[in-house]
Amino acid sequence: MSRLAITKTPKAYVGGAFIRSESGRVFPIQETETKSFFANIPQCTRKDLRNAVESAAKAGAGWAARTPYNRGQILYRLGEMIEARSSEMVEALTHTSATPMAAAKDEVGRTIDLIVHFAGWADKYDQVLGNSNTVAAPYFNFTISEPSGVIGIIAPDAPALLGLIAQVMPAIVSGNSVVALASELAPYPAIVLGEMLATSDLPGGVVNIITGFRQELVDTFATHTHLRGLDASVNQEQAVKLEVGGASSVKRVKIRNADGAWADSVGLHDIRSFIEFKTVWHPVGI
Repeated sequence: MSRLAITKTPKAYVGGAFIRSESGRVFPIQETETKSFFANIPQCTRKDLRNAVESAAKAGAGWAARTPYNRGQILYRLGEMIEARSSEMVEALTHTSATPMAAAKDEVGRTIDLIVHFAGWADKYDQVLGNSNTVAAPYFNFTISEPSGVIGIIAPDAPALLGLIAQVMPAIVSGNSVVALASELAPYPAIVLGEMLATSDLPGGVVNIITGFRQELVDTFATHTHLRGLDASVNQEQAVKLEVGGASSVKRVKIRNADGAWADSVGLHDIRSFIEFKTVWHPVGI
């Protein structure tokens, strides 16, 4: 007897769980080569975004309280997991994002390298960005860093996986949690990444990945007062909305080019974008 194939139902990844949009809405994506139907992707709403911010806020305190060394271990473990399942991620890129096989393998490799790179920074960045300040008085004076809180991320359409990771890693390595909107044109690799995150050591809620249409969600990203920063790869019109909304709700806004060409050049300066500095005075000899 013939049987019907059980097709996959992709879901967003929020609070360590896989969710459908509260509205029940979806949008279809095609298989790149055959142009046939591949899957229905959740079309997340503003309420889904607000729910994701709540999940990120709940998880953020525990993540920030971990030692930098432990955060580095957990991020390195994530790199190990993607390395072990790299063929699955390459398929996600080639089947739904029009990325040729060789380019997909290269993108997955660079993604893993980037995760390991930032895992290494976890217990070192504060020594570089912090400081022991010289003061003309009998005090020790130190500048130390702290995470900002929940960071909103809008990923580029391409490279769909590398671009998303290039924004997520600099934010979470310092103890922030994130709500990331995946590529609108190629959301499936982010779905697969969420499935890998769910079985990693990263606590649920530290990274939340939603899918949907930027135009519908940009205003909420811009004005949500619990988001303490934005890292967005968007066009000029959306950039203006984010900057105006970010100013009114007092958050840091980092705008990147929409083409995602910056993804290979992220580094220490991107960690610095979403940390706060605190200066501590302490009397000498007491």
